[in-house]
Amino acid sequence: MIRTLLVRVGLAALAVVNAWWGAWAYLAPRSFFDTFPGFGHHWTAAYPPYNEHLVTDLGSTFLTLAALLTTAAILNDRRVRAVVLGGVLVFNTLHLAFHLGHHQGMGPFDVTASLTSLAIGVVAPVALLALDAWAARVTPRRTRSTPDRPS
Repeated sequence: MIRTLLVRVGLAALAVVNAWWGAWAYLAPRSFFDTFPGFGHHWTAAYPPYNEHLVTDLGSTFLTLAALLTTAAILNDRRVRAVVLGGVLVFNTLHLAFHLGHHQGMGPFDVTASLTSLAIGVVAPVALLALDAWAARVTPRRTRSTPDRPS
């Protein structure tokens, strides 16, 4: 079904973003800290001091999310998609909650852009969960032990 395919494509897109950020933070933590998100903006550097351990841990977290999102995109199982998206939603919500109250060192444009991108990180898994639930309602029920059929 097309809705399930859209959810799986959305999972893959989230996996790519998390893999990109994760690889950058893990493999080049100083560069990530100094220049994230790029394009002349320095959101992470607004929270000094630099700590290589914390930045590489963040990279590890993003890479873990990327691996889980990739697995959920590949496996055609709604339960796996729900668990992975739920985990991503917890991380992204907590990340947004911190930044809502802490944005020292950034100008108005960067605060707005940062919070908007973090809010998208919360809205995206919610939208994918809703779309997946909608797809399940319009697709004939299967036994609980049977994964979704390929769309």
